Amino acid sequence: MTIRLGYGTNGLTDLRLGDALGLLADLGYDGVGLTLDHMHLDPMGPDLLARTRRVAGRLQELGLGVTVETGARYVLDPRRKHGPSLLDPDPEARAARTGLLVRAVGVAAELGAHAVHCFSGVMPPGTDAGTGWDRLTGALTPVIDAAQRAGVPLAIEPEPGHLLSHLSDFHHLRALCGEPEPLGLTLDIGHCQCLEQASPVDCVRDAAPWLRHVQIEDMRRGVHEHLPFGEGEIDFPPVLAALDALGDNGYQGLTVVELPRHSHAGPELARTSIEFLRKYGPPSR
Repeated sequence: MTIRLGYGTNGLTDLRLGDALGLLADLGYDGVGLTLDHMHLDPMGPDLLARTRRVAGRLQELGLGVTVETGARYVLDPRRKHGPSLLDPDPEARAARTGLLVRAVGVAAELGAHAVHCFSGVMPPGTDAGTGWDRLTGALTPVIDAAQRAGVPLAIEPEPGHLLSHLSDFHHLRALCGEPEPLGLTLDIGHCQCLEQASPVDCVRDAAPWLRHVQIEDMRRGVHEHLPFGEGEIDFPPVLAALDALGDNGYQGLTVVELPRHSHAGPELARTSIEFLRKYGPPSR
């Protein structure tokens, strides 16, 4: 396979970051989806630059690539999951999320990351679609500018239940923003199974020109629940073949296993996940 496999640290939150990275390297992963959170490279803590450079050294020592992910549940607000978002009615709250993402771009540049992942957030009650898109584009503009300066792509993820929930919404956002070069796509294979009209295979092919990051797990139609491989409905061999073919089109990013509610069994699932993906993926070229 040309697929470069990673595992998300949001599924290894019971491990210290150094131990998690060592585990993934020992299992044969090519990289890691590093979620900036209080237990793993806290973006709000002191001495962020020094801590980031230590992590960069560890990644280099282990030969791991990295994508920076920003989906930590309570990193900004200890009482609101994923709050505040880029859609928050309060301009100062939106600015806090923007600031976190700009900080994540800086971390990504120090780590040599392939991309910075983000998402739009859920529409606040009583907010019309036009207002939501205006808030999103305004809040993202400084992040896109920071990504341009740093040379790190920004990869926004269509997320079930969010304003930006489908691949078509990604294209709408790009058009609203003026088609900025740094703004790319995170494609979650489970989300394709969950709510896209097209099959996951067709989603991979359709997304290819804009793809900067891939997340993967099993899922069922209409149910947004990240499942270990084999517990959902996805037919993985053709999906993995489509992902493998992305390498022919220049995709060099990671395909990261995304099991954020399974940290209690993280080490074992990291092992069984890579075994599954190797078993059902195309043979090495």
